[in-house]
Amino acid sequence: MRHKNVLLPMWLITLVACSQNHQHPSTNQWLLIDNFETQTLTWQKADTDNQTNPYIPNPQVTKISREAESSNHYLLKKPAAEGIIGNRKALSFTKLPKVVEVGETYTFFTRINVEAFPNNHAFGLSNLQPNEIKKHGYNAFEPTLRVTDKAESNGFKNDGALMVKTDKGYSNIQNYNAAQSAKPLNTNQWYSIWYVVNNAPTKMQGQQYNVYVQGGEFTTQTLVYKNAKSRMKREQPLIYFLANANTGPAKKPYGNGGLKYDDLYMSRGINLSNPVR
Repeated sequence: MRHKNVLLPMWLITLVACSQNHQHPSTNQWLLIDNFETQTLTWQKADTDNQTNPYIPNPQVTKISREAESSNHYLLKKPAAEGIIGNRKALSFTKLPKVVEVGETYTFFTRINVEAFPNNHAFGLSNLQPNEIKKHGYNAFEPTLRVTDKAESNGFKNDGALMVKTDKGYSNIQNYNAAQSAKPLNTNQWYSIWYVVNNAPTKMQGQQYNVYVQGGEFTTQTLVYKNAKSRMKREQPLIYFLANANTGPAKKPYGNGGLKYDDLYMSRGINLSNPVR
């Protein structure tokens, strides 16, 4: 009896510890997608709507660069070099280290830095294979984040704030404390982004994601959008990280401002710790 009385509290302690770890995952549960420190780019690239004139094969700029003030490496992405217009879909994508099955929730972490405006960039996750990503372009995305200051076809001018996908198009992220849209992203400043992706079926309130940001006006990690919607809602396993950039049409180009990416991670469940601290 005495022996059992000793074991019971230890079992309870272990159970509580496991429960706490599940609710508050530690940083060692982050899976690295890419931090570009190997200095070897293994991503697939495709320019599937190349309208450059005169024609330039493979016009997109997607390369690993190094910060001048440190040894940190990052991915710089532009639809084309300065002065070149007409590359409408500069796709770059890499396979996730872990498939996000239907019904699962995963947190994704990405740092971004706007090299320059004007620009038009989108990034997020896809549940399509490479040949299908190339075929569908923007419609290969599910959870999608967007950076642009371009004018829309209806005349609305985006202001450069980080955006999410909704069922009605795109929406700026929000400063809920100020009850207003978030401010435009600053150039040459790193922003940390957490997007918690619910890949359950739509009928189970899935195919949506919440976004948290730290950087700019958000000095601490802040919830900036609730229940953004996956683009296509195919209800399939998520398998690729995808980035796209667009110069705009030759007659009315948007601009070739670059977007820097770094420290791409994923973690099962809701994990709002910082994997790069």
